[in-house]
Amino acid sequence: MEKKSTLQKIAILAFLIAVGYFVYIIFAAKALSYLSKDPKACINCHVMNTQYATWQHSSHARQATCVECHLPTDGFFNKYMAKARDGFNHTVAFTFNTYDHAIKISDDGASRVQKNCISCHKSITTTLATNSDKYHNFSDENVENGRKCWSCHKQVPHGKVRGLTTTPYNIGVKEVK
Repeated sequence: MEKKSTLQKIAILAFLIAVGYFVYIIFAAKALSYLSKDPKACINCHVMNTQYATWQHSSHARQATCVECHLPTDGFFNKYMAKARDGFNHTVAFTFNTYDHAIKISDDGASRVQKNCISCHKSITTTLATNSDKYHNFSDENVENGRKCWSCHKQVPHGKVRGLTTTPYNIGVKEVK
């Protein structure tokens, strides 16, 4: 009888330690910040400092956050599914150092950003589509799935330099007001 009581106490203690460790991991990883749309959540991992710094010094810093450009805007479920998928992929890549130091957006991410560019700049893109035969060729055979907005607008919003150590202002975080 006493042996069973001791095993129960050990099991409860092990469970409480596991819960405590889980809470600590959530706190240490700033996991709850990823549920917000605060761009600083994107720099919890130091590898995103360049993207944050270049965005911070762009015209988009006053108009759009990372979430508004990089995640679906067509509903709660799609947004959080994409956020979970990206978060898992980023966690694996950053934890095991399997990412290229000149970080490039995934095909899925690029598709989402393209849709959001077109959505935010609807009046401009409507005019461009109407005059595409004169000014823009959106069906360029050299670009998979047509030309992306940043094919021409390379400086928006992250600049054209993608290296961790080659971007001006990439060290530290400046408070945007």
